[in-house]
Amino acid sequence: MTNEFLDLTSPSEAADLLRTGSGAPVPANRTLEQSIGAQIRLYRKLHNHTVAELAGAAGISTGMLSKIENGQISPSLTTLQILAKALNLPMTTLFTAFEEKRDCSFVPGGHGVTINRRGTKVGHRYQLLGQSLGGEVVVEPYLITLTEDAVPYTAFQHQGVEFIHMLTGEVVYAHADRTYHLKPGDSLMFDSASPHGPITLVTVPMTYLSIIVYPRT
Repeated sequence: MTNEFLDLTSPSEAADLLRTGSGAPVPANRTLEQSIGAQIRLYRKLHNHTVAELAGAAGISTGMLSKIENGQISPSLTTLQILAKALNLPMTTLFTAFEEKRDCSFVPGGHGVTINRRGTKVGHRYQLLGQSLGGEVVVEPYLITLTEDAVPYTAFQHQGVEFIHMLTGEVVYAHADRTYHLKPGDSLMFDSASPHGPITLVTVPMTYLSIIVYPRT
């Protein structure tokens, strides 16, 4: 029997899969100049400035600003100070992306932080299993336990995408206008802007892993 997956994967894609362990792109190793340039471009766009507008405000040519944003030249501290002022930013902000540490969160078994999430209902217990400290997205992993006194609730709504993996017990879970009978080992991933939640508690107590991902604001 042939392996069709290997036939569909080029040597370069296979190498990336080995390095990343997923289909995610390999993180770029930026120079300091590239990192500063990316920050300037980011904040320029957030302020809805064109290259010409920011260059005019900073008193430099559009060609120079374009080269700075693309990491092609190393700007002087004076130039960076002027650009930061034009963007109404502390100059140190331009260096944060380069200096940012890649965070890692470790939670020993049974030591997740029990919290009351917005919309938490009676009999629904949430344990936060980790925390993302930086980056463009927020990831919230929860171990959710529904006890004997839990009540169904299908009106949870929030920004982002949610992934559920059933560990113990059984539940009929509603999302938008459909329902799914989840048993241990089953998974469900959905747009969490639609109403969702357990509609029928088949076997309690039950536990499932819930991972919510949404843009950091």
